[in-house]
Amino acid sequence: MDSRGRSATNRGAGPGVITPDGCAVDFYALVPPGREPEIVHAAAGSPQASILELGAGTGRIADPLAAMGHPVTAVDESPEMLARVQHAETVCATIEDLALGRRFDVVLLASYLVNAHSEAIRAAFLQSCARHVRDTGCVIIQQHPPAWFASATAREDELDGITFKLRDISRPGPKLLSATVEYRVGDRAWTHSFTTAQLDEEDLRSELDRAGLALDRYLTDDRQWLRALPQKATG
Repeated sequence: MDSRGRSATNRGAGPGVITPDGCAVDFYALVPPGREPEIVHAAAGSPQASILELGAGTGRIADPLAAMGHPVTAVDESPEMLARVQHAETVCATIEDLALGRRFDVVLLASYLVNAHSEAIRAAFLQSCARHVRDTGCVIIQQHPPAWFASATAREDELDGITFKLRDISRPGPKLLSATVEYRVGDRAWTHSFTTAQLDEEDLRSELDRAGLALDRYLTDDRQWLRALPQKATG
């Protein structure tokens, strides 16, 4: 139920620092990495591939990838988030303004950032991916599965001692979904309200194409994870 991405409709509340996109630093520091690092590692093409993670947060994915042997650079606009990263190089910057002057074997855009409500922000995120990936590299993206937008309903789940509650769901426009997710750990609770945009495969291919990227393949059966290549490598 993680849903980051800059939007005027994104806001958060709860103890500790809340970032500009509504995310709670103390909460994200508690979230386990899950299977995400293994998905990225398997798709990277090399066990030593250099990885740039855009919107890395507290290093939930970046740190395990670094422990696997990847040189990892973690980018986030929140210095408080980056202060929790332990094993990766950190860069404090917005994704859309990032210009490191170097390229990486893998650029990672996770946390459903590609589903940002703003078309201009989505385009800027993918352009940043394109300008930082090597011609022989790949871009690994996590998206909301397109089918989720029609099936999403209020629900409550628990994982690793964290209660996740999705509520206040609405669909304010075509291919848009707004909701609030509530996180609870012990006696602490945070909320994050967001609006996210559905990308069907035609939309996805079009957005990638405008950034000079091309869909290579889906990495998971639910199409939540995918790999894109620079068009120079596919042309």
